[in-house]
Amino acid sequence: MKIIVCIKQVPDTTEVKLDPKTGRLIRDGVPSIINPDDKNALEQALSIKDEHPGTTVTVVSMGPPQADIAMREALAMGADEAILICGREFAGSDTWATSYIIASAIKKIGDYDLILCGRQAIDGDTAQVGPQIAEQLGIPQITYVQNMRIEGGEVVATRQLEDGCTVMSAKMPVLLTAIKELNTPRYMTPRGIFEAYEKEVKIWGFADVPVDEAKIGLAGSPTNVNKTFSPEPKAKGEMLEGADRNTVKTLIDKLVEKHLL
Repeated sequence: MKIIVCIKQVPDTTEVKLDPKTGRLIRDGVPSIINPDDKNALEQALSIKDEHPGTTVTVVSMGPPQADIAMREALAMGADEAILICGREFAGSDTWATSYIIASAIKKIGDYDLILCGRQAIDGDTAQVGPQIAEQLGIPQITYVQNMRIEGGEVVATRQLEDGCTVMSAKMPVLLTAIKELNTPRYMTPRGIFEAYEKEVKIWGFADVPVDEAKIGLAGSPTNVNKTFSPEPKAKGEMLEGADRNTVKTLIDKLVEKHLL
């Protein structure tokens, strides 16, 4: 079985702040990590590899040269191969252009049985890239996967919904997006770390990925972010004491004033 896992290196958003003037993330001094949901996707791939001898796991990412660290972490966890799509031509790509680039790279990789992605990245929260990759490749997809198993040539997955869950199946090749409830990612081992830095992280530039230049980068992106800002802090709440008629009337008047009643 051949599994491809799509990961992204993101800033640790627990320590990220926005520049109030530009509305952009302040990345200086902020550590970068593998996107958490992507780690769940990687763990699932590695678990399948443990259960099915002969399975290979290839990790694919698009990002700047420093994403090499994330790729080696994936190798240290147990991935067999790492491919980093990197080039100035790809900069500024929105989710549609990004999914087009990654799907094109996957087509170049060739045969695959399963593609695993995280539900969404914590720096964008769009949850669009995984499903768009499936659409670009013309394969079925199951999103928000909290449990899965392989039965013959099919994947049977439990998909989390807001008010419950549903069980779905799809023939391979299929793309799944993982949520944190799917598993607990393993730690790197000392031996894995040592071996990860002996392996090659393949770098695919613009000339290596079969894409149309008009469909990538900022110019090829049909959407763009108009403005990014931190919401204004909420005013301190007002406490009303007592349970008499006057207090109740005051409460009702204030709710009406705020158009809540």
